[in-house]
Amino acid sequence: MSVRRRLVIGNWKMNGSKAENQQLLSDLVKLQNAAAANEAAAELAVCAPFPYLQQVADTLKDSAIGWGGQDASEHAKGAYTGEVSVAMLAEFGCAWVIVGHSERRAYHGETSDVVARKAAAAIAGGIAPVVCIGETQAEREAGNTLRVISSQLEPVLALGAEAVSKMVLAYEPVWAIGTGLTASPEQAQEVHAHIRSLLVQAGAPEQRVLYGGSVKAANAASLFAKEDIDGALVGGASLVATDFQGIANA
Repeated sequence: MSVRRRLVIGNWKMNGSKAENQQLLSDLVKLQNAAAANEAAAELAVCAPFPYLQQVADTLKDSAIGWGGQDASEHAKGAYTGEVSVAMLAEFGCAWVIVGHSERRAYHGETSDVVARKAAAAIAGGIAPVVCIGETQAEREAGNTLRVISSQLEPVLALGAEAVSKMVLAYEPVWAIGTGLTASPEQAQEVHAHIRSLLVQAGAPEQRVLYGGSVKAANAASLFAKEDIDGALVGGASLVATDFQGIANA
């Protein structure tokens, strides 16, 4: 069992409305307040769509729940239509930003070098990047999982120990995202142990590494029991307050 504090981050993706968000956030605050008496309580955060960040900030400002964005530009400002800068996220009190999610890599052509530059921009702007990595089903079946993970992390870890010490990594096997499939605790631990070895080499051995991919309250405890799994990046289950808190409490 890891001694690092568990971190559970909800990725709402492109979901929500002002009414739905208000109910979800209010329910989360109530549940988190009830869990706060537990000294071992997990750290919680939600990453919401950009238009709702003010609502999230207003609702969570007096709670123990953090919040963040789902992406950020590598650029500080300029003619980048549709992009959002780290400084803009900071104005909404964001503590976190997801970078390199497999959906961004697949649908928007983001390379690992771009992801590293986004992570560097986030750190420079005082926001902790949650750097996502993970292999496809074909890559796993070809026996290339660890090679893919190493390749994706190479430009990120090349930022140096000081930068890496300000980020969180999230292993999300692409084949398990939104499919209902989940890596077994043993499969996940194998990859997390590999990531930990790379962090040791990079001089940041105690950075948290989250697991993501159809995480639910029913399977969270068996994942969190593994030595190198420090929490979860949660998709669909983060849209239901009791499910999300159930994962945090697992």
